[in-house]
Amino acid sequence: MADLLRKPNGATGKVHDISPGDAGWSYVGFTLYRLHPGDSASEYTGSEEVILVLVEGKAAIQAAGQDFGVLGDRMNVFEKTPPHCVYVPGASDWSAVAETDCTLAVCKAPARGDYPVQQIGPADIALEERGTGTNLRHINNIAMEGRDVAGSLLVTEVFTPAGHWSSYPPHRHDEDNFPEMTYLEETYYHRLNPDQGFGIQRVYTEDGALDETMAVSSHDVVLVPKGHHPCGSPYGYEMYYLNVMAGPLRKWRFENDPAHHWIYERDN
Repeated sequence: MADLLRKPNGATGKVHDISPGDAGWSYVGFTLYRLHPGDSASEYTGSEEVILVLVEGKAAIQAAGQDFGVLGDRMNVFEKTPPHCVYVPGASDWSAVAETDCTLAVCKAPARGDYPVQQIGPADIALEERGTGTNLRHINNIAMEGRDVAGSLLVTEVFTPAGHWSSYPPHRHDEDNFPEMTYLEETYYHRLNPDQGFGIQRVYTEDGALDETMAVSSHDVVLVPKGHHPCGSPYGYEMYYLNVMAGPLRKWRFENDPAHHWIYERDN
């Protein structure tokens, strides 16, 4: 199995370039650019659809023959304001030219259906609360199944306060058994505030065949090919992550770890 913890390849330019082949799975790809003013990035989508997420900063975006102008007004991801995003269909070119220091995430999955190039957010994305107590976190749902903007991709942002847990109780979505569960590969792109902090993510299966616990730093990516995948944010450090999911069906159905399902029952 491929290594689950991916460190960035440098501090500028294309710092992550994760393809399905590189990850050892079939659906999800993830690229991350860290750009300075005037720097550019461009790609051809080919057989994939893409959602560009301006994690922070401003960039001039062109995609599939449309000029979206300068997008982005969140200068620091931990402002928690909704992001500016663009959906780009298959067989299309896109480009970005940074107006400020800029972090651009490129979320990828197989192109399905006939979805037009379009801007997603920020006007129709609202920060939501989920969980209770030290399981409370805040969500920007960019492109989950309730938003019919993509054929494969499911994309969301999560802000986990210091000292809290997230993706918890532990849950999995690794069986193609709708409506009980859907098979979804997933990437986590992490950030910490203050930046020198760390978080914890465990990826494990109930039979113990996979059980890895990782200390994650800002700009790390964690791959979740199967199993449960909770995150913890230490006291003093707020955690952000951008989730990208895709599989045979664009629906998010999961099951909690039976050993910890009592927490969900108590709190709901």
